[in-house]
Amino acid sequence: MPIGRRRSPARRTRRSDRPQGYRCLGIGQIHNQQAVTVGGQAPVSVQSMTNTPTQDVQATLAQIQRLEAAGCEIVRVAVPDMDAAAAIASIKAGIRIPLIADIHFDHRLAIKAAEAGADGLRLNPGNIGGPDKIQAVVQCARDHGVPIRIGVNAGSLEKDLLERYGGATPAAMVESAMRHAALLQELDFHKIKISLKASDVSRTLMAYRLLAEQTDLPFHIGVTEAGALYPGIVKSALGIGMLLAEGIGDTLRVSLTRDPVEEVRVGWEILKALGMRGRGPDIIGCPTCGRTEINLFDVVEKVEARVHQFKKPIKIAIMGCVVNGPGEAREADVGIAGGKGLGILFKKGKVVRKVPETDLVEALIQEIERLEAGDSHQETPVP
Repeated sequence: MPIGRRRSPARRTRRSDRPQGYRCLGIGQIHNQQAVTVGGQAPVSVQSMTNTPTQDVQATLAQIQRLEAAGCEIVRVAVPDMDAAAAIASIKAGIRIPLIADIHFDHRLAIKAAEAGADGLRLNPGNIGGPDKIQAVVQCARDHGVPIRIGVNAGSLEKDLLERYGGATPAAMVESAMRHAALLQELDFHKIKISLKASDVSRTLMAYRLLAEQTDLPFHIGVTEAGALYPGIVKSALGIGMLLAEGIGDTLRVSLTRDPVEEVRVGWEILKALGMRGRGPDIIGCPTCGRTEINLFDVVEKVEARVHQFKKPIKIAIMGCVVNGPGEAREADVGIAGGKGLGILFKKGKVVRKVPETDLVEALIQEIERLEAGDSHQETPVP
Protein backbone atom coordinates (compact mmCIF):
# COMPACT_ATOMS: atom_id res chain seq x y z
CA MET A 1 0.00 0.00 0.00
CA PRO A 2 1.27 3.50 -0.78
CA ILE A 3 2.06 5.60 2.26
CA GLY A 4 -0.08 8.69 2.71
CA ARG A 5 -3.15 9.92 0.85
CA ARG A 6 -2.84 11.04 -2.72
CA ARG A 7 -5.04 11.47 -5.74
CA SER A 8 -4.34 9.17 -8.65
CA PRO A 9 -2.08 11.12 -10.99
CA ALA A 10 -3.68 12.18 -14.23
CA ARG A 11 -0.75 11.25 -16.45
CA ARG A 12 2.00 9.49 -14.58
CA THR A 13 1.83 5.72 -14.16
CA ARG A 14 3.22 3.91 -11.15
CA ARG A 15 6.61 2.30 -11.65
CA SER A 16 5.16 -1.21 -11.43
CA ASP A 17 2.56 -0.46 -14.12
CA ARG A 18 4.80 1.26 -16.66
CA PRO A 19 4.97 -0.12 -20.18
CA GLN A 20 8.30 -0.96 -21.76
CA GLY A 21 8.19 2.23 -23.82
CA TYR A 22 7.91 4.55 -20.83
CA ARG A 23 10.29 7.49 -20.86
CA CYS A 24 13.83 6.51 -19.90
CA LEU A 25 17.39 7.70 -20.38
CA GLY A 26 20.58 5.77 -20.88
CA ILE A 27 23.58 7.33 -19.13
CA GLY A 28 27.23 6.39 -19.45
CA GLN A 29 27.20 4.10 -22.46
CA ILE A 30 30.74 4.73 -23.69
CA HIS A 31 34.29 3.73 -22.82
CA ASN A 32 34.72 1.48 -19.77
CA GLN A 33 31.63 2.62 -17.92
CA GLN A 34 28.62 0.74 -16.70
CA ALA A 35 25.52 1.99 -18.52
CA VAL A 36 22.72 3.08 -16.20
CA THR A 37 19.13 3.46 -17.35
CA VAL A 38 17.02 6.04 -15.54
CA GLY A 39 13.26 5.80 -15.89
CA GLY A 40 11.01 3.29 -17.57
CA GLN A 41 11.03 -0.04 -15.79
CA ALA A 42 14.67 0.34 -14.78
CA PRO A 43 15.53 -0.13 -11.09
CA VAL A 44 15.76 3.03 -9.02
CA SER A 45 19.44 4.02 -9.09
CA VAL A 46 21.51 5.43 -6.22
CA GLN A 47 23.56 8.59 -6.74
CA SER A 48 25.89 10.79 -4.75
CA MET A 49 28.01 13.89 -5.24
CA THR A 50 31.68 14.39 -4.51
CA ASN A 51 32.84 17.06 -2.06
CA THR A 52 36.45 17.25 -3.25
CA PRO A 53 37.67 20.08 -5.50
CA THR A 54 36.94 18.60 -8.94
CA GLN A 55 40.15 20.02 -10.39
CA ASP A 56 42.04 17.88 -7.84
CA VAL A 57 41.85 14.79 -10.03
CA GLN A 58 43.53 12.36 -7.63
CA ALA A 59 41.39 13.32 -4.64
CA THR A 60 38.21 13.20 -6.71
CA LEU A 61 39.15 9.85 -8.24
CA ALA A 62 39.87 8.38 -4.83
CA GLN A 63 36.51 9.51 -3.49
CA ILE A 64 34.56 8.24 -6.51
CA GLN A 65 36.26 4.86 -6.25
CA ARG A 66 35.17 4.67 -2.60
CA LEU A 67 31.65 5.58 -3.71
CA GLU A 68 31.71 2.87 -6.37
CA ALA A 69 32.72 0.30 -3.77
CA ALA A 70 29.79 1.38 -1.59
CA GLY A 71 27.31 0.91 -4.46
CA CYS A 72 27.08 4.37 -6.01
CA GLU A 73 25.73 4.03 -9.56
CA ILE A 74 25.90 7.65 -10.78
CA VAL A 75 28.19 10.36 -9.44
CA ARG A 76 27.95 14.13 -9.76
CA VAL A 77 30.82 16.61 -9.55
CA ALA A 78 30.74 20.37 -9.14
CA VAL A 79 32.02 22.38 -12.11
CA PRO A 80 32.65 25.92 -10.82
CA ASP A 81 35.30 26.83 -13.40
CA MET A 82 37.07 25.74 -16.57
CA ASP A 83 39.78 23.84 -14.68
CA ALA A 84 37.11 21.67 -13.09
CA ALA A 85 35.42 21.10 -16.45
CA ALA A 86 38.71 20.10 -18.07
CA ALA A 87 39.47 17.67 -15.21
CA ILE A 88 36.44 15.57 -16.14
CA ALA A 89 38.35 13.83 -18.93
CA SER A 90 41.03 12.58 -16.54
CA ILE A 91 38.50 11.60 -13.87
CA LYS A 92 36.41 9.62 -16.34
CA ALA A 93 39.41 7.55 -17.34
CA GLY A 94 39.67 6.13 -13.83
CA ILE A 95 36.03 5.38 -12.92
CA ARG A 96 33.39 2.86 -13.93
CA ILE A 97 30.16 4.75 -13.28
CA PRO A 98 28.53 7.63 -15.19
CA LEU A 99 29.60 11.14 -14.23
CA ILE A 100 27.25 14.14 -14.15
CA ALA A 101 28.57 17.71 -14.33
CA ASP A 102 26.82 20.17 -12.01
CA ILE A 103 26.61 23.57 -13.73
CA HIS A 104 25.47 26.99 -12.56
CA PHE A 105 25.23 30.28 -14.47
CA ASP A 106 27.95 29.89 -17.10
CA HIS A 107 26.85 28.03 -20.24
CA ARG A 108 30.46 27.66 -21.34
CA LEU A 109 31.10 25.33 -18.40
CA ALA A 110 28.32 23.03 -19.59
CA ILE A 111 29.77 22.90 -23.09
CA LYS A 112 33.30 22.27 -21.83
CA ALA A 113 32.10 19.53 -19.46
CA ALA A 114 30.21 17.73 -22.23
CA GLU A 115 33.21 18.00 -24.54
CA ALA A 116 35.42 16.57 -21.76
CA GLY A 117 33.22 13.49 -21.56
CA ALA A 118 30.56 14.17 -18.92
CA ASP A 119 27.73 11.66 -19.21
CA GLY A 120 25.08 14.19 -18.20
CA LEU A 121 24.54 17.80 -17.20
CA ARG A 122 22.68 19.19 -14.22
CA LEU A 123 21.58 22.80 -14.72
CA ASN A 124 18.71 25.23 -14.90
CA PRO A 125 18.30 26.44 -18.49
CA GLY A 126 16.86 29.68 -17.15
CA ASN A 127 20.01 30.75 -15.29
CA ILE A 128 22.70 30.14 -17.89
CA GLY A 129 21.91 33.07 -20.19
CA GLY A 130 19.69 34.02 -23.11
CA PRO A 131 18.18 31.86 -25.85
CA ASP A 132 21.40 31.70 -27.86
CA LYS A 133 23.33 30.31 -24.87
CA ILE A 134 20.64 27.78 -24.07
CA GLN A 135 20.62 26.68 -27.70
CA ALA A 136 24.39 26.28 -27.67
CA VAL A 137 24.24 24.02 -24.59
CA VAL A 138 21.38 21.98 -26.04
CA GLN A 139 23.21 21.51 -29.32
CA CYS A 140 26.35 20.38 -27.51
CA ALA A 141 24.34 17.95 -25.33
CA ARG A 142 22.65 16.57 -28.45
CA ASP A 143 25.97 16.18 -30.27
CA HIS A 144 27.45 14.23 -27.37
CA GLY A 145 24.32 12.25 -26.56
CA VAL A 146 24.08 13.38 -22.94
CA PRO A 147 20.88 14.08 -20.97
CA ILE A 148 20.15 17.25 -19.03
CA ARG A 149 18.71 17.26 -15.53
CA ILE A 150 16.65 20.31 -14.75
CA GLY A 151 17.53 20.90 -11.10
CA VAL A 152 14.99 23.14 -9.39
CA ASN A 153 15.92 24.22 -5.87
CA ALA A 154 13.52 25.99 -3.51
CA GLY A 155 16.34 28.33 -2.49
CA SER A 156 16.96 29.69 -5.98
CA LEU A 157 13.62 30.08 -7.73
CA GLU A 158 13.00 32.83 -10.27
CA LYS A 159 11.89 36.16 -8.80
CA ASP A 160 8.66 36.35 -10.78
CA LEU A 161 7.55 32.98 -9.38
CA LEU A 162 8.45 33.95 -5.82
CA GLU A 163 6.36 37.11 -6.19
CA ARG A 164 3.41 35.39 -7.85
CA TYR A 165 3.21 32.48 -5.37
CA GLY A 166 4.32 34.39 -2.29
CA GLY A 167 7.42 32.26 -1.78
CA ALA A 168 9.02 28.99 -2.82
CA THR A 169 5.82 26.95 -2.72
CA PRO A 170 5.43 23.50 -4.28
CA ALA A 171 3.39 25.03 -7.10
CA ALA A 172 6.12 27.60 -7.79
CA MET A 173 8.75 24.86 -7.93
CA VAL A 174 6.67 22.82 -10.37
CA GLU A 175 6.05 25.79 -12.63
CA SER A 176 9.77 26.51 -12.67
CA ALA A 177 10.52 22.93 -13.69
CA MET A 178 7.90 22.85 -16.42
CA ARG A 179 9.05 26.23 -17.72
CA HIS A 180 12.61 24.98 -18.03
CA ALA A 181 11.51 21.69 -19.59
CA ALA A 182 9.55 23.64 -22.19
CA LEU A 183 12.68 25.63 -23.10
CA LEU A 184 14.48 22.40 -23.95
CA GLN A 185 11.52 20.75 -25.66
CA GLU A 186 11.01 23.78 -27.88
CA LEU A 187 14.54 23.12 -29.14
CA ASP A 188 13.55 19.50 -29.86
CA PHE A 189 15.62 18.18 -26.96
CA HIS A 190 13.95 15.44 -24.96
CA LYS A 191 16.66 13.65 -22.94
CA ILE A 192 15.45 15.36 -19.79
CA LYS A 193 15.27 14.49 -16.09
CA ILE A 194 13.74 16.73 -13.43
CA SER A 195 14.46 17.26 -9.74
CA LEU A 196 12.62 19.45 -7.24
CA LYS A 197 14.62 19.97 -4.08
CA ALA A 198 13.58 21.53 -0.79
CA SER A 199 15.07 21.08 2.68
CA ASP A 200 11.77 20.06 4.31
CA VAL A 201 9.90 16.84 3.72
CA SER A 202 6.36 18.15 3.33
CA ARG A 203 7.21 20.65 0.59
CA THR A 204 9.32 18.06 -1.23
CA LEU A 205 6.45 15.57 -1.20
CA MET A 206 3.86 18.07 -2.38
CA ALA A 207 6.09 19.38 -5.16
CA TYR A 208 6.84 15.94 -6.63
CA ARG A 209 3.20 14.88 -6.35
CA LEU A 210 2.12 17.96 -8.28
CA LEU A 211 4.82 17.42 -10.87
CA ALA A 212 3.82 13.76 -11.30
CA GLU A 213 0.40 14.94 -12.46
CA GLN A 214 1.91 17.03 -15.24
CA THR A 215 4.72 15.04 -16.84
CA ASP A 216 6.08 11.57 -17.37
CA LEU A 217 9.72 12.67 -17.52
CA PRO A 218 12.09 10.72 -15.23
CA PHE A 219 12.47 12.14 -11.72
CA HIS A 220 15.61 12.51 -9.62
CA ILE A 221 14.34 12.62 -6.03
CA GLY A 222 15.77 13.68 -2.69
CA VAL A 223 15.50 16.12 0.20
CA THR A 224 18.23 18.72 -0.22
CA GLU A 225 20.35 20.10 2.62
CA ALA A 226 18.87 17.42 4.86
CA GLY A 227 21.55 18.10 7.46
CA ALA A 228 23.68 16.08 9.86
CA LEU A 229 23.53 12.31 10.15
CA TYR A 230 20.43 11.67 12.26
CA PRO A 231 18.09 14.42 10.99
CA GLY A 232 19.39 13.86 7.46
CA ILE A 233 18.64 10.14 7.54
CA VAL A 234 15.16 10.72 8.99
CA LYS A 235 14.24 13.41 6.44
CA SER A 236 15.60 11.39 3.54
CA ALA A 237 13.98 8.13 4.62
CA LEU A 238 10.62 9.85 4.95
CA GLY A 239 10.78 12.03 1.85
CA ILE A 240 12.41 9.58 -0.54
CA GLY A 241 10.69 6.55 0.96
CA MET A 242 7.18 7.99 0.75
CA LEU A 243 7.65 9.09 -2.86
CA LEU A 244 9.00 5.71 -3.91
CA ALA A 245 6.17 3.94 -2.09
CA GLU A 246 3.77 5.99 -4.21
CA GLY A 247 5.51 5.05 -7.44
CA ILE A 248 7.29 8.40 -7.84
CA GLY A 249 11.03 8.53 -8.49
CA ASP A 250 13.56 6.99 -10.87
CA THR A 251 16.91 7.84 -9.28
CA LEU A 252 17.75 9.16 -5.81
CA ARG A 253 20.36 11.03 -3.86
CA VAL A 254 20.44 11.20 -0.09
CA SER A 255 21.86 14.57 0.98
CA LEU A 256 23.90 14.48 4.20
CA THR A 257 26.49 16.76 5.75
CA ARG A 258 28.82 13.77 5.92
CA ASP A 259 31.21 11.69 3.88
CA PRO A 260 29.22 11.02 0.66
CA VAL A 261 29.81 7.28 1.11
CA GLU A 262 27.27 7.53 3.95
CA GLU A 263 24.74 8.95 1.47
CA VAL A 264 25.07 5.86 -0.69
CA ARG A 265 24.67 3.51 2.25
CA VAL A 266 21.50 5.29 3.38
CA GLY A 267 20.13 5.28 -0.17
CA TRP A 268 20.52 1.52 -0.41
CA GLU A 269 18.97 1.04 3.02
CA ILE A 270 15.89 2.97 1.87
CA LEU A 271 15.55 0.77 -1.22
CA LYS A 272 16.07 -2.39 0.84
CA ALA A 273 13.51 -1.33 3.45
CA LEU A 274 10.93 -0.84 0.69
CA GLY A 275 11.78 -4.18 -0.89
CA MET A 276 12.64 -2.45 -4.17
CA ARG A 277 16.27 -3.51 -4.48
CA GLY A 278 18.75 -5.49 -2.47
CA ARG A 279 22.45 -4.86 -2.19
CA GLY A 280 24.62 -6.05 0.63
CA PRO A 281 23.72 -7.61 3.96
CA ASP A 282 20.62 -6.68 5.92
CA ILE A 283 21.47 -6.72 9.62
CA ILE A 284 18.65 -7.19 12.09
CA GLY A 285 19.26 -6.98 15.81
CA CYS A 286 17.22 -6.92 18.96
CA PRO A 287 17.03 -3.60 20.85
CA THR A 288 18.35 -5.37 23.99
CA CYS A 289 16.65 -5.79 27.33
CA GLY A 290 17.48 -6.92 30.85
CA ARG A 291 18.13 -10.50 29.65
CA THR A 292 21.04 -9.37 27.45
CA GLU A 293 24.33 -10.64 28.87
CA ILE A 294 26.78 -9.52 26.16
CA ASN A 295 27.78 -6.12 24.76
CA LEU A 296 25.44 -6.35 21.77
CA PHE A 297 26.10 -2.77 20.65
CA ASP A 298 29.77 -3.57 20.24
CA VAL A 299 29.04 -6.82 18.40
CA VAL A 300 26.70 -5.12 15.90
CA GLU A 301 29.22 -2.36 15.20
CA LYS A 302 32.04 -4.86 14.61
CA VAL A 303 29.96 -6.98 12.25
CA GLU A 304 28.62 -3.96 10.35
CA ALA A 305 32.14 -2.60 9.85
CA ARG A 306 33.29 -5.95 8.42
CA VAL A 307 30.42 -6.62 6.01
CA HIS A 308 29.08 -3.27 4.79
CA GLN A 309 30.82 -3.55 1.40
CA PHE A 310 29.65 -7.10 0.70
CA LYS A 311 27.25 -7.22 -2.24
CA LYS A 312 24.96 -10.20 -1.70
CA PRO A 313 21.64 -9.51 0.08
CA ILE A 314 22.38 -11.77 3.06
CA LYS A 315 20.05 -11.42 6.04
CA ILE A 316 22.05 -11.41 9.28
CA ALA A 317 20.59 -11.58 12.78
CA ILE A 318 22.44 -10.47 15.90
CA MET A 319 20.41 -11.24 18.99
CA GLY A 320 21.12 -10.72 22.65
CA CYS A 321 19.26 -13.68 24.08
CA VAL A 322 19.79 -17.39 23.40
CA VAL A 323 16.28 -18.16 24.63
CA ASN A 324 14.32 -16.23 22.00
CA GLY A 325 17.00 -15.20 19.49
CA PRO A 326 16.83 -18.02 16.91
CA GLY A 327 13.05 -18.13 16.92
CA GLU A 328 12.58 -14.39 16.54
CA ALA A 329 15.14 -14.28 13.71
CA ARG A 330 14.16 -17.49 11.92
CA GLU A 331 14.04 -15.72 8.54
CA ALA A 332 17.70 -14.74 8.75
CA ASP A 333 20.19 -16.61 6.58
CA VAL A 334 22.65 -16.68 9.47
CA GLY A 335 22.83 -15.23 12.94
CA ILE A 336 24.19 -15.35 16.44
CA ALA A 337 22.63 -15.08 19.84
CA GLY A 338 24.73 -14.21 22.83
CA GLY A 339 24.83 -15.62 26.30
CA LYS A 340 27.17 -15.15 29.24
CA GLY A 341 30.39 -16.86 28.23
CA LEU A 342 28.73 -18.88 25.47
CA GLY A 343 26.59 -18.09 22.43
CA ILE A 344 25.02 -19.93 19.51
CA LEU A 345 25.32 -19.74 15.74
CA PHE A 346 22.10 -20.42 13.86
CA LYS A 347 20.87 -20.61 10.25
CA LYS A 348 17.24 -20.10 9.28
CA GLY A 349 16.30 -20.37 12.94
CA LYS A 350 18.08 -23.68 13.50
CA VAL A 351 20.98 -23.83 15.96
CA VAL A 352 24.04 -25.32 14.27
CA ARG A 353 26.66 -24.97 16.97
CA LYS A 354 27.64 -23.36 20.24
CA VAL A 355 30.42 -20.78 20.19
CA PRO A 356 32.45 -19.18 23.00
CA GLU A 357 31.38 -15.60 23.53
CA THR A 358 34.84 -14.31 22.55
CA ASP A 359 34.60 -16.07 19.15
CA LEU A 360 31.04 -15.11 18.23
CA VAL A 361 31.92 -12.27 15.84
CA GLU A 362 34.56 -14.26 13.97
CA ALA A 363 32.28 -17.31 13.70
CA LEU A 364 29.54 -15.16 12.22
CA ILE A 365 31.89 -13.37 9.81
CA GLN A 366 33.21 -16.71 8.52
CA GLU A 367 29.68 -17.86 7.73
CA ILE A 368 28.83 -14.58 6.03
CA GLU A 369 31.97 -14.78 3.92
CA ARG A 370 30.99 -18.30 2.84
CA LEU A 371 27.56 -17.07 1.78
CA GLU A 372 29.10 -14.11 -0.04
CA ALA A 373 31.38 -16.52 -1.91
CA GLY A 374 28.47 -18.82 -2.76
CA ASP A 375 29.38 -21.61 -0.35
CA SER A 376 26.39 -22.51 1.82
CA HIS A 377 28.57 -24.82 4.02
CA GLN A 378 25.80 -27.05 5.30
CA GLU A 379 26.05 -28.14 8.92
CA THR A 380 23.95 -30.54 10.92
CA PRO A 381 21.72 -28.62 13.33
CA VAL A 382 22.29 -29.15 17.05
CA PRO A 383 19.44 -31.21 18.55
